[in-house]
Amino acid sequence: MSNDNGLFTSGAETFDAKVNSIPLADVDTGNKGSIGALVSDATSQMSSLFRAEIELAKTELAAEAKKGAIGGGLFGVAGTVALYSSFFFFFFLAELLDYLWLDRWAAFLIVFLLMLVLAGVFALIGFRKLKKIQAPKETISSVNELKNLVPGQAQKKLESRHRGMYS
Repeated sequence: MSNDNGLFTSGAETFDAKVNSIPLADVDTGNKGSIGALVSDATSQMSSLFRAEIELAKTELAAEAKKGAIGGGLFGVAGTVALYSSFFFFFFLAELLDYLWLDRWAAFLIVFLLMLVLAGVFALIGFRKLKKIQAPKETISSVNELKNLVPGQAQKKLESRHRGMYS
């Protein structure tokens, strides 16, 4: 039986691309002991491992991007307040100060300084939100463990760092 899309399935029509585990096969199964088979197995397992690490990084970075969006939104609020949104209220406040007890120029100066302080407070809150964004710790530690997967790779990297350009 086919569904409306012409597919011959009875399962769900949507597919959630999610990696629940690292899909590595058992090293000793399926090979006949040849070096070519071993290299082929190692290559396919490394490829699967790298794909799983990329998925982990995407998941971690999505949460951090949300924090960044909130911080950026607060910077937008600070700019809006500083430039447009409260113009008439601040004009009214300056006129009120002028009417009650100050010279006109002093009243407008006080209101201007109040607007700058308010914009600074919103910018500080936004900066603190952006500062809380963290690196994807799990991905970094997992990738750092990959050097232990291939014996001798860590030593080769150390040796290559100490060699000069012409050595």
